[in-house]
Amino acid sequence: MSSAAELPGSEAEPGNTTDRPYPGGIPEATVARLPIYLRALYALGERGVTTVASDELARSAGVNSAKLRKDLSHLGSYGIRGVGYDVEYLVYQVSRALGLTQRWPVVIIGAGNLGRALANYGGFITRGFRIEAVLDSDQSLVGRKLGGVVVSHVDDLETVVAAHGIAIGVIAVPAGAAQAMCDRLVAAGVTSILNFAPLVLTVPDGVDVRKVDLSIELQILAFHAQRRNAERFGQATDQAAAEA
Repeated sequence: MSSAAELPGSEAEPGNTTDRPYPGGIPEATVARLPIYLRALYALGERGVTTVASDELARSAGVNSAKLRKDLSHLGSYGIRGVGYDVEYLVYQVSRALGLTQRWPVVIIGAGNLGRALANYGGFITRGFRIEAVLDSDQSLVGRKLGGVVVSHVDDLETVVAAHGIAIGVIAVPAGAAQAMCDRLVAAGVTSILNFAPLVLTVPDGVDVRKVDLSIELQILAFHAQRRNAERFGQATDQAAAEA
């Protein structure tokens, strides 16, 4: 299995490490946090903030300031003592490190509810991702327009990849069809795949796979909610016993 950087909202395939440096010497754990910093920086920019102290940016990103400063030092950005970081320039630095200063052609496989939601999401283009095609095996969906592109039949996958120079494939099909779609993407030359299907894909070395499983995230939230409820119940029991 290939390795992949940890990114918010997704997980790497089993067996990957988070301390292996990326090209340029940036550790994977730092790469995992860069999109979070970028999101916080965009929010600051939208509020008209031009400079930000490391403490404030760290709070916005949910990390401690020492970790943030160390992460940003990998980009050659150290800020100005007493002033902080220039928001606009730091957006550029983080975007450049993540490869977002260029456009990445994307194909979405699956035009069901999830595929339609992804195709219609307008935030991708502002982050450097251009949806070039949406594919599906359902003939009744072929020819419909989604998010500015017309749905094509999945039989055209290889032609679409070649014609548009697809760099990233998004798999939004049922689990039973996901591996076959992955295999075709890899065979067509796609080496970056975002997988929404509820299974672990098998890929050769040199192919990066990110897996997004919303049910897992909900289960984790349920665990924490259950623990908080148990703690509250225990506190209430202790208080009742003390008052008895």
